[in-house]
Amino acid sequence: MRQRKKSHDALKDLSHLLRTSQQNFWVSVHKLNLQTAKQRSNKLFFTKFSDFWDQFSSAYTCFSTSVDEWKKMAAAENTLNDKYEEKIRPCIDLVDSLRALGIEKDLSLPAIAVIGDQSSGKSSVLEALSGVALPRGQGIVTRCPLELKLKRLPEGQAWQGKICYRNLALELQNASEVDRAIREAQDVVAGSRGAISGELISLEIRSPDVPDLTLIDLPGIARVAVGDQPKDIGDQIKMLLKRVIGCKETINLVVVPCNVDIATTEALKMAQEVDPSGERTLGILTKPDLVDKGTEESIIKILQNRVIPLKKGYMIVKCRGQQDIHNKLTLAAAIQQEKIFFESHKHFRVVLEQGKATIPHLAEKLTNELVMHIIKTLPALESQIRETLHKTLQMLQRYSRGTPRTESEKLFFLTDLIKLFNQDISRTMRGEEQLLGDEIRLFTKIRKEFRTWGVVLLESKKTVPSKVWKYEDQYRGREFPGFSNYRTFEDIVKDQITELEAPAMEVLNNVMELVEDKFMKLVTRNFTNFHNLSRAAKMIIEDNREKQAAEAERHIRTQFKMEKIVYCQDDLYICDLNTIKEENAPNNTMGKDRAIFAPKEEPSVVTEMLSHTKAYFSGASKRLSNQIPLIILSSVLHDFGENVQTSMLQLLQNKEKLNFLLEEDTEAAKHRNYLSQRVDRLTKACQYLRDFSLS
Repeated sequence: MRQRKKSHDALKDLSHLLRTSQQNFWVSVHKLNLQTAKQRSNKLFFTKFSDFWDQFSSAYTCFSTSVDEWKKMAAAENTLNDKYEEKIRPCIDLVDSLRALGIEKDLSLPAIAVIGDQSSGKSSVLEALSGVALPRGQGIVTRCPLELKLKRLPEGQAWQGKICYRNLALELQNASEVDRAIREAQDVVAGSRGAISGELISLEIRSPDVPDLTLIDLPGIARVAVGDQPKDIGDQIKMLLKRVIGCKETINLVVVPCNVDIATTEALKMAQEVDPSGERTLGILTKPDLVDKGTEESIIKILQNRVIPLKKGYMIVKCRGQQDIHNKLTLAAAIQQEKIFFESHKHFRVVLEQGKATIPHLAEKLTNELVMHIIKTLPALESQIRETLHKTLQMLQRYSRGTPRTESEKLFFLTDLIKLFNQDISRTMRGEEQLLGDEIRLFTKIRKEFRTWGVVLLESKKTVPSKVWKYEDQYRGREFPGFSNYRTFEDIVKDQITELEAPAMEVLNNVMELVEDKFMKLVTRNFTNFHNLSRAAKMIIEDNREKQAAEAERHIRTQFKMEKIVYCQDDLYICDLNTIKEENAPNNTMGKDRAIFAPKEEPSVVTEMLSHTKAYFSGASKRLSNQIPLIILSSVLHDFGENVQTSMLQLLQNKEKLNFLLEEDTEAAKHRNYLSQRVDRLTKACQYLRDFSLS
């Protein structure tokens, strides 16, 4: 785009020069004609020169027409460029605005991160893209992530710069101030002894000579600590880099010098670790002028993606070297030299023609990649922001608001807190509590325990036949076959009922633990930032737990005591007995060895006993199947919940403890402020996304 502008200016200057020359020529001819009109010797000169000028004027007319046509084409192209930039800038500005809000504290944003080994040429690439000199020197120079926001201005507008870190925002008057400003910012953020920090420094540059682009420059990969740097500086840098480039929303720009073996570069290895498929990685080859003669083809193979394939491929650039900087070669002149280098290089000329070489092509490639990446990730990003905002609002509700100052306000405040807690208890008792995330409703868990109780009864019912035969084999007295013994029937029933008492108590204890755990979680949810109130509520729950557990156990044992009194209404018992006999009629359950003891024309006494026992236990099972859960629900859930609510309200009567109960935990207050700030920035982010979608 800048090359087109320069070509346009050159053509405009040439057109003006030709027009001026034409005018000056005729003025000169007129003067000359006045002086020599009478001199016939000049006639031939005028004739020949007029012929020449006719040809020149014709050529000029053609040239002027071409210039006009070129201007129309250029105007049309500029219109397309303006429309293109209208789409590019808002996308990049949106993400920059979200990053400025601090959204990266909550989730990852689309970005291009630049990584490279020390002396890979990373700084030179960024200088060429930004048009400003960045800090250089020995050892680790980039000690904090540097967000480089480049914004293209219309031609003729002045350079603008701004650096932001922590709560500071400093305007920069010219490009020469950038180096010092970055060094000072790093000293504030990371200290002056060469340590590194993960805290972001933001540098914004507005200029007609920069592309619309945002990059994040990361510290160069170091292996050895220098000076006062920590001994594990290399590991610290790798951890920082992996945290940034490991995000799926990040495009990794890996800078590799041409004069090293690409397979051994640490930066590319790290990129492959977090992006094995190469989906998010773009390789940048630097220092092509240092390639040994005869090895150029190996560089071409890399650029053709035939060595270490990357989905986004490779590009090659030639930036200022240390000698160029020493010779005070400007960045603009370096761009021109780069173009001449690739145009005149017999091996690398082809990659220039393919658009894979030079800084201008790299800038265009990066801008396109970033915008496409933003558009691709925007729907998921919007969904993540809304989901995070929803969860944060739910978390903030648990922290309520700050403690009021006056006594009357404090009483109302405590009443409100207890009221909300009691409402949560009531909803839980009704099975209508609010759930967070993957939380399971309490009643669902309790039903699972009751289903287990149902399985216990079913399995117990299956053991009735074996018990009947056991009594027949081991405990039969002097009775003749065919004589039924009611006492035996009663003993079998009581024994069967007694075996169910322990499983019933186990169900009671399991449900009690579930209810207590749920009530404790409600305490945490409602009183997190009031540690004394939280402790008082937990003591109330624990005290009532013991009381309700004892009451429920007493009811259950009473129920089993009653069940051991063998009794049933005659009509109900006869109904169950007939049902059992109908079920057993098609199949005789006796074995052949048992059948010889019973007369063929009469039913076996064992079969008769089995039918009576099954019939009675069927009715008892139905009672226990419902009665035990009802006792547990009444004592463990409803009475427990109501007693806790009553005890909580009694806290309001002791006004002397008002300040004690509302003593706020300092960490909770900090966390509430953090959540409030988070809600604020996420709400603004939602508004930014809404405005962007409507634009």
